[in-house]
Amino acid sequence: MRTRESYSTLTCFYHIRRLKQVRKLLGPDVAAKLVTSPVFSRLDYCNEVLAGLPRSTIAPLQRVQNAAARLVARLVRVITSPRL
Repeated sequence: MRTRESYSTLTCFYHIRRLKQVRKLLGPDVAAKLVTSPVFSRLDYCNEVLAGLPRSTIAPLQRVQNAAARLVARLVRVITSPRL
């Protein structure tokens, strides 16, 4: 089961990186459709099998979803550091 999730994560991030290169040229509706088709179709495939799995298994798939949402919404990933 672990290899299926890692393969799905790798292929989804590959598609996200490729779409990020042409994102400036696309409108929001076209970008949403292009992200939805390859990325979310891989994440949704057999998602009932993923129910009840530990958080460590689901976390990479959640990162893919977050990256896809940032790509569509044109958001930048912000990492905040704790105050010193």
